[in-house]
Amino acid sequence: MTVLIRFLASLLLAQASFVHAESQPNIVIIMSDDMGYSDLGCYGSEIETPQLDRLAANGLRYTQFYNTARCCPTRASLLTGLYAHQAGIGHMTSDAGKPGYRGDLSRNAVTIAEALKPAGYRSYMSGKWHVANNLGPDGDKTNWPLQRGFDRFYGTIIGAGSFYDPWTLTQGNQAITPENDPEYQPEIFYYTHAISDHAVRYIKEHDSDDPFFLYVAYTAPHWPMHALEEDIKKYKGRYDAGYEVIREARYRKMTDLGVIYKDWPLSPAPAKWSELPEEDQAWEARCMEVYAAMIDSMDQGIGQIVQALKDHGEFENTLILYLHDNGGCHEAMGRRRNRNKGVAGIVPMGKDELQTSMIPERSRDGRPVRTGHGVMPGPADTYIAYGKSWANVSNTPFREYKSRNHEGGIATPLIAHWPEGITARNELRHRPGHLIDLMATCLELSGAEYPETVGSHRIQPYEGLSLVPSFTKDENPERVLLFEHFSKAAIRKDEWKLVRLGGKKDWELYNLKKDRSELNDLAKDYPEQVKELEALWSWHAWRTRIYPKPGDGE
Repeated sequence: MTVLIRFLASLLLAQASFVHAESQPNIVIIMSDDMGYSDLGCYGSEIETPQLDRLAANGLRYTQFYNTARCCPTRASLLTGLYAHQAGIGHMTSDAGKPGYRGDLSRNAVTIAEALKPAGYRSYMSGKWHVANNLGPDGDKTNWPLQRGFDRFYGTIIGAGSFYDPWTLTQGNQAITPENDPEYQPEIFYYTHAISDHAVRYIKEHDSDDPFFLYVAYTAPHWPMHALEEDIKKYKGRYDAGYEVIREARYRKMTDLGVIYKDWPLSPAPAKWSELPEEDQAWEARCMEVYAAMIDSMDQGIGQIVQALKDHGEFENTLILYLHDNGGCHEAMGRRRNRNKGVAGIVPMGKDELQTSMIPERSRDGRPVRTGHGVMPGPADTYIAYGKSWANVSNTPFREYKSRNHEGGIATPLIAHWPEGITARNELRHRPGHLIDLMATCLELSGAEYPETVGSHRIQPYEGLSLVPSFTKDENPERVLLFEHFSKAAIRKDEWKLVRLGGKKDWELYNLKKDRSELNDLAKDYPEQVKELEALWSWHAWRTRIYPKPGDGE
């Protein structure tokens, strides 16, 4: 009886939320790459994100939404409504020989684009794919976007690379270079601009009365720290005060905004600004200036996408969802050693010469790519990450980073904006949610029927809960959320979370309602709670193909 009552109540909420929508909405999902929970202005940042702030002010901000802590598992989960291992991408995009770790999007899963097609949707994608293990221009393209439901695609198949000369740059199914693309020749090629420009183009050239699904997957602000000088100069000097000052300011703003509670303290910082030599401070400040500029550029592009929707008469009945693929990145890419060894005989690249490396040896105009301590990031001949301490600032107030399942690795903003379907303005939603919820949301809004089979492939049931009831009012559905990446694991059940930093590490237990910063480990105080959640995690791990893991011998 309780289940029936809950089901009927959810139907009533869903009907209430649709009173303003006249037809199937267009759906635009926008995702950034390697950004922390506090990196948007409307979630606490000093970085200028007026376009996203405006969407939030006229829609909803979710405060307890989750990704999978890493780029490719997140994309697999977002696209399919499954946990990443069920979609075949539990680690990265290499085949480890186990069902959950094939590194290639499962054929026993459907993408949102594939699911919406029978409901009359056209689907477009601009940006980073990263759910296929064939990267080259030749070979099997079964799991490239056009073969997984998208009608048009511009972007990259792999996960990272130069913003001035991206690895695996592709138009449709055709590998291209910034110089030989017959359809797109800007005065200066910059990948963030290219992603925005193609998203705008797809909206403008959508000449059908049918609704559309648009997936915009930015690589900003993933390393390398590449940005145009006109955007960097806006942030000159803004980070000279150092990590602690910026982090404290964000913390105060976040509590004032209500996106975190005041009784959640700041997690420990990995370094002190005052202990850095003056020249190191200048370098560190420049890294964050470029990082901020990358986000700023992305936000400008999102504004252009919004304007295209308005110009095309589609803005009012378009649901826009914005989120991040994982938390701030602590990786030291390019910070430890200088790769500029004066490469002998280095020459400019030919117009048709494909970039074949995530970390190129040279820029297209023939300069050796520089890395290492003190190299000021931004231009095409540099390849630097912004470092652990700034990632700690990005993840304010949480612990840990990208690839870990503590809150710093998996907490993401989620902004939802839809004038005809969401009447709430500038409201917060504290409902726990996960990427798996996006498929369920798209199905409900589109009226699409989720398939049981596609061809000879049996399709796994999707895992998520639709966000639609929360468009009307906040809710708190009882649910269990699962996380695992390279043996770093977690399970959340209501306000309780069990988490560990690796398979040989002890489980930690936190009450997220009281301590989302994860500083007060309650495992020894509540051993029965640990036992219950560990058993539940193990059961779900077998169910969702976390087990068997590579090397288990199963």
